[in-house]
Amino acid sequence: MVFSNTAVPVEYGRFRDAVIRGEIPVCREVSMQMNRIDADIANPNYYYDSDAIQGFIDFCENEMTLVDGRPLTLLPTFRLWAEDLLAWFEIKEEKVYDPQTGKFKIVKHKRRLRNKQYLIVARGNAKSLYATLHHAYGLVIDTNSTQQVTTAPTMAQAEEVLYPFATAITKAASSTEGFPLFRVLTKGSNKARTQKSQAQLAVTKDGIVNKLTNSILQVKPMTRSKLQGSRAKYASVDEWLSGDIKEDIIGALEQSASKDGIDDYIILAVSSEGTVRDSVGDAIKKELLDILRGQYYDPHTSIWYYRLDDLAEVANPDMWMKACPNIGITVSYEAYQRDVRRAEHSPANRNDILAKRFGIPVEGTTYFFTFEETELHRRQNFRHMEVSMGMDASQGDDFWAFTWIIPLGRGRYGVQTRSYVSEVKYLRLNSAAQQKYDQLQAEGTLIILPGNYLDWEQVYDDVERYIDEMEWSVISFGYDPYNAAEFVDRWTMENGDVGVEVVRQGVRTESVPLGEIKNMATSRDLIFFEELMKYAMGNAVVIQDNNGNYKLSKMRSNEKIDNVAALMDAWVAYKRNKEAFL
Repeated sequence: MVFSNTAVPVEYGRFRDAVIRGEIPVCREVSMQMNRIDADIANPNYYYDSDAIQGFIDFCENEMTLVDGRPLTLLPTFRLWAEDLLAWFEIKEEKVYDPQTGKFKIVKHKRRLRNKQYLIVARGNAKSLYATLHHAYGLVIDTNSTQQVTTAPTMAQAEEVLYPFATAITKAASSTEGFPLFRVLTKGSNKARTQKSQAQLAVTKDGIVNKLTNSILQVKPMTRSKLQGSRAKYASVDEWLSGDIKEDIIGALEQSASKDGIDDYIILAVSSEGTVRDSVGDAIKKELLDILRGQYYDPHTSIWYYRLDDLAEVANPDMWMKACPNIGITVSYEAYQRDVRRAEHSPANRNDILAKRFGIPVEGTTYFFTFEETELHRRQNFRHMEVSMGMDASQGDDFWAFTWIIPLGRGRYGVQTRSYVSEVKYLRLNSAAQQKYDQLQAEGTLIILPGNYLDWEQVYDDVERYIDEMEWSVISFGYDPYNAAEFVDRWTMENGDVGVEVVRQGVRTESVPLGEIKNMATSRDLIFFEELMKYAMGNAVVIQDNNGNYKLSKMRSNEKIDNVAALMDAWVAYKRNKEAFL
């Protein structure tokens, strides 16, 4: 037994030595957590208890199994995380009234230092199993445990925490060897009339119960209203960085425990990196980073945040352990390599892979079209056709963009496009951008107009000339109202207002048409042969909200997507006026 305010924790010592030897690469955030532990070792007020972690290890390896029932050997990472959570203590002094003397006396007692552990680690690191082990340990070993809860964005995710525990209980009940504690606790029948004849540890419809301590582990929905009064001594929250979380669930659990006088509660918050920015999870993560950086002191919170330090490390398998400490054990290098290739060839999935596999916090943006979806079709003649026109007016540095959709029958649609930019804007570009603009100008799809700003009348006159040249009949016209009033007024004056549709930007209006356009691009039913359209589609970036809805992002002003916005406007106008087309 080691109970010392100077000793180096066993599991952490092994980990630190491996890091120093260069065997385990670590990111900045893990390095900062190591600095925090080193400071705890040097702090004479904090004590390390080796029995606390060894008891957890022995319990897990003797009583618990994997989901498929195979024996469980505790991973080095699990030992490291559990040691940091369970094996640190402080000696608290409390003034207690002594009825024999009629005076107050000072009583010292041992109190666990950590109450919360945040684990941000890549998908595939058995996070749910780690939570399971803590719940099982608390439910069986802690004689004062009463209420335990596990929660996640979906009930199915939360129930994953129960499966290994339930499996171990079931296997122990039918086993003649192993499971020294579980075999005793599972003897008997849940249907027996007397408690003496009943199994003391059992899986019920309400959760997993320990009848000896009148304790229960339950799955609960991830809402403050359902969790605030839970009085949970042990709680786990899965995927707390998910954009689906709209409330501070961890705070609700902590408040509930504190209000009920539970001072030795444990909250285990595990998650992979999220893909939605400015969420509740991001606010919590900012606080955690402040703790790691030493901007504020919180010895009661354990933080293990695994991620790559740089995007370039995605190409270096030697660095993947920074984000996925159990790679090669719980998830293979081959699985990671497949995802890297997938990210390269499927931009729409790139950010999810960067976040979930490599811990790189993306800005909630996703390239919308794959490389294959932006490949040009053979040139076709779309003259003398009925068309739907979409317009995305210039917003300063943007193109003034037009896209026309031509219904071809059998679910196929032709696409042609045209954009305008000021000469001054063109001259301010770097040489590489100018080269691209020159290519588009030579194609005839980009028109560079003289002056330092775009004159809407010049744009109108040229568009009118182009429509006449193509001999198109414009049946519908969709537009975003920003900066479009004068152009639209002239259009309705000269052509009438039939088929003219306002298409306002935002996730509520954009998500459905963008999804439909995406499907047509995937099936190659969107027929385009102009480099400008390919260029805009290749740049198209979307932002996804908490409900999975998309909208185009114009945050990257150098990567023009205006013609995709105009395509969406044309599509919405077409759908609203579909019956007017022959």
